[in-house]
This record gives sequence, structure tokens and C-alpha cells, in this order.
Amino acid sequence: MAKVLVTGGSGKLGRAVLKDLVTNGYSVLNVDQTLPRDPICPTVRIDLTDFGQVAQAVLGGVDERRGPFDAVVHLAAIPAPGLFANSRTVANNVPTTYNVFEACRLAGVRNVVFASSETVLGLPFETPPPYVPVDEEYFPRPETAYSLGKLLDETMAAQFCRWDPELKIVGLRFSNVMDVEDYKAFPAFDADPQLRKWNLWGYIDARDGAQAVRRGIEAEFKGFEPFIIANQDTVMSRSNMSLMAEVFPQVPHKRELSQNGTLLSIDKARRLLDYNPQHSWRNHV
Repeated sequence: MAKVLVTGGSGKLGRAVLKDLVTNGYSVLNVDQTLPRDPICPTVRIDLTDFGQVAQAVLGGVDERRGPFDAVVHLAAIPAPGLFANSRTVANNVPTTYNVFEACRLAGVRNVVFASSETVLGLPFETPPPYVPVDEEYFPRPETAYSLGKLLDETMAAQFCRWDPELKIVGLRFSNVMDVEDYKAFPAFDADPQLRKWNLWGYIDARDGAQAVRRGIEAEFKGFEPFIIANQDTVMSRSNMSLMAEVFPQVPHKRELSQNGTLLSIDKARRLLDYNPQHSWRNHV
């Protein structure tokens, strides 16, 4: 049974990740500052900004919660821009990611998945995207301290993989994470397309986000690769052609747009991770 350490498993996405991994036969240890509301695996409370605590956890030195671990999933972070002062957001998120990557290097863990963010693509798109659907092919455009931190995380990941050619780091650029109870608000979005233009009307069901994490663990390539992770549809009932004509009329279409298909391309994740989202808000309202 493969052993996986997950940071931030007590959060919205993290809870779904823990459940998915345990359901699929993994032995999981959650490390977080808070306990999960519905415990599904052991949790150790640590401060991820303290390298000593992170290294001890990854190296397997927390009493009976011992490794070695086959993979590490790093989700813990201040989860969005604007929640704290910019300096605090960067000072928390970037060193935390470094601590996890460096602890994995010392422990010989060569299978790492971490939460990057769709925000590196240029959200909230006050400057329109270069084309739609957006993908991983254009250089990131961070517009906030939070998204700048995520880009720094990705840059670190690439360099850690350069140092160790056997290392795999998967960066998942998650869209806006949703639980089923969030979907009751979705039908109202149609009245004003400006409400959700900030991420091209995208979202990710937490359960599909968890699937992407597991697919990242199971992927067999080496090196660093970033992946956009979204659901296969938008949050809107209105057609993509109608939305783009009204909100982003000058933005070119990289391919013919489907009626409601995601404008956050998940083609790369489908191809390299075998990611296949199973859920849609349309089945819950």
C-alpha cells in the first residue's frame, strides 16, 4: 500500500483529496494546522512555515506517524488573494512550498504534487487573455501577490527537478474549487456574465480536483509539468459564443468553441494525466 503525506488536507479541496486517496487504497497522513471536520485518516498538526517541523514530518519522525512516504501532496496555503496583506500571503505561501520541496529532496521523495492556481494565467483578466481556451502554452501573467507566489512555486519546482532528473513534480493549476452545496448559486450567474468573467466562467468540483491529484501521483513522467485543472463545462447556461461576444469580443478563438465547454483548457491534463472529470453543477440544480 503506497503511503502519501498530504499537507492542507483539512481544507475544502484537501478533504476531497483525503477521501479519494483513502478510497483508492492509499495509506494517508494529513499534516495541517487544523483538524479536519470529518477525520478519515490520521492528522498531525504542524506549522508548515517551520522547516524543522516539515522535514520531521516528511522524513517520518513524528512518533507512530512514520514514513517513509512514496509521494507528497502539498495543498496547504493561504488559498486566495485578498485574504491577508500581500506581504503575509507571499511570506506564508512561498516559504511553505520551499520547505515541502526541500524536505522531499532530503527524504528522497521523488513524487510530488502541489496546488498551483489558475490565477497564474492572468486572472482576473482585466487584461484580456491572449486567446481562448487558455492553456499552458503562454507565459504566466500573475496579477496579484497570491498568483506571483504560485508562479514562484512553479519556478522552484522546475529548478528542483533540474537538480534531480529523477524527480517528478506535478503543478495543478486548480480553478475555483466548489462543493455540491455551492451549486445552488450557479443559475443566477447567467443574469450578469461580468460576475464570473474573472476566470472565464470556470470551476473545479472538489471531487474532480481530488481525482487530478491522484492522477498526478500515478503519472510516470519525470520533471516538472504544470496542468490546468477545471471541470469540462463552464458555470454558465449561456453559450460560450454569446459570452465571448459580449465580454471579450476582441479575443481570438484558438479553436471552435463548444456550447458550454470549459474555456480553461484541460487537454494537457487529459493527455498526460488521464484526467477525466466526472461531475457537473448541472446535475445538482
